[in-house]
Amino acid sequence: MQQSPRPSSRNGFSSREIEVLELASQGMTNPQIATRLELSVHAIKFHLASIYRKLGAANRTEAAVAWALTMNGHGENRDHSSSPAA
Repeated sequence: MQQSPRPSSRNGFSSREIEVLELASQGMTNPQIATRLELSVHAIKFHLASIYRKLGAANRTEAAVAWALTMNGHGENRDHSSSPAA
């Protein structure tokens, strides 16, 4: 098992964190993610804790929503309540 961190790829997340977050966002459980990525459940929990910390999320639902907003270009303007003109 490789212990060295992977380079950041998007918004300060490692490519492994992105993989874990995307699978968790699809509703996969920790054991399912572990099997898919050939990692231990402990490693998945470790990655999720890091993801929650980076996103300021309390759980996987909050993380999935924050990630979806970030990927749709809304994450940069979180503090601004601007909406597009109709």
